[in-house]
Amino acid sequence: MSREVLLLVDALAREKNVDKDVVFGALEFALAQATKKRYEGEVDIRVSIDRDSGEFESFRRWHVVPDEAGLQLPDQEVLLFEAKEQIPDIEVDEYIEEPIESVEFGRRFAQDTKQVVLQRVRDAEREQILADFLERGDSLVTGTIKRMERGDAIVESGKIEARLPRDQMIPKENLRIGDRVRAYILRVDRNMRGPQVILSRTAPEFIMKLFELEVPEIEQGMLEIKSAARDAGVRAKIAVYTADKRIDPIGTCVGMRGSRVQAVTGELGGERVDIVLWSEDPAQFVIGALAPANVSSIMVDEEKHAMDVVVDEENLAIAIGRSGQNVRLASELTGWKINIMTAEESADKAAQETAAIRALFMEKLDVDQEVADILVEEGFASLEEIAYVPISEMLEIEAFDEDTVNELRTRARDALVTEAIASEEGLEGMEEALVGLEGMDRITAGKLGLAGIKTVEQFAGLAYDEFGAILALSSDRARELINTEFADVTDDEMKLVDGKYDDRAKALQAKAWALAETAKA
Repeated sequence: MSREVLLLVDALAREKNVDKDVVFGALEFALAQATKKRYEGEVDIRVSIDRDSGEFESFRRWHVVPDEAGLQLPDQEVLLFEAKEQIPDIEVDEYIEEPIESVEFGRRFAQDTKQVVLQRVRDAEREQILADFLERGDSLVTGTIKRMERGDAIVESGKIEARLPRDQMIPKENLRIGDRVRAYILRVDRNMRGPQVILSRTAPEFIMKLFELEVPEIEQGMLEIKSAARDAGVRAKIAVYTADKRIDPIGTCVGMRGSRVQAVTGELGGERVDIVLWSEDPAQFVIGALAPANVSSIMVDEEKHAMDVVVDEENLAIAIGRSGQNVRLASELTGWKINIMTAEESADKAAQETAAIRALFMEKLDVDQEVADILVEEGFASLEEIAYVPISEMLEIEAFDEDTVNELRTRARDALVTEAIASEEGLEGMEEALVGLEGMDRITAGKLGLAGIKTVEQFAGLAYDEFGAILALSSDRARELINTEFADVTDDEMKLVDGKYDDRAKALQAKAWALAETAKA
């Protein structure tokens, strides 16, 4: 018996050109599967083959689980207290094993289990090939389309077969069997059929890697691509940087007579590429990313990680781009939320925000308009700032003496406490799904609760004027906030808000973000 085991292992190892240990492991699996057939339940069997003699032993084993967990798989598990009765020092996640009679290994068994062993060997072979491939550190794959499966292209590159899904192909490109194709390694999926390399031609990383191939200065470390954003097949933006003042990073990427950027564009089906100079100054970076539009002014909101960018009427359409493409790509490239507006819109927004803050101070601090205006002019925008800013800063306001400052701080703190208590009351009986929406904070949720909005469905049906009234904003301001937050929401998600479908999760998330931003305003 032992000799037959060693002969089979040796033959398969030579035939498949794999390590003998891989075959031993596959054979142990096959023997365990055969042994399981003796039992009615889903038992756990382990088989161990001596690598030198070919002799093998079989064990039935039980996984040790915590007492409080209970037995989820009674045929394969044992509680810790029961396991300790047999082995006092055993711990959770260890195994108790019991020797059992092994199956007979003969010519019939070898024939019956050969396919199982071969499949395990093939799986191990694929794993090793993939591991060797990934170990090289390549991010790009160049190969030939071997076949099409439900719209996906199966790309053969050496011994590797990779999948290029339909949604990772550049729109309108018509790939066929036999075509040579280059793509970025997006990820490796592991499933029942083994590991599968997933490729992409639409990922931002793909264009970055293509520029690395075309621009030697990047590989040499003289130039760096900081980020990229793409509307695959149509337009892309990349941000480049160099610490060497002798190098023009944009010109270097463009190449002589545009040769380098044209090579990348050709690979991407004519995708237009904007090359932007990266800057550690976020405002300057955003201004460059919005090119070719000219920016008149820019306001940075660090807390919201957003910028209001003012352009003149002539540059408005350019800055936004067709279907919002230019501003969307600029936002993805820089990582900042960008709001494009004209000077008139900017002034209107500022006036609305000032009016909202003034009204808040007059109501919550019980002061007249003159005092509220002084606070606004001095840059205060929330009750928290008045309550907790260092007192020395408020004492610098010429119109206020120390008694006035102390009184304002006391009123602000009292208002915050009252608001917090009211918010907690509003949370009583509220649907957890509404409280847990991304972007929702407890104060905002509490205000909704006090207004009788307790469920996701009720929240979804809020009109702009109702939405604004609950949070003490005008309906125009509420509409502005919601529309701003919906800038990146798809048409399908917008339909969800309109009530045309039942599943409203994504659109509600966008609306919740608007609520969170409103609460901070």
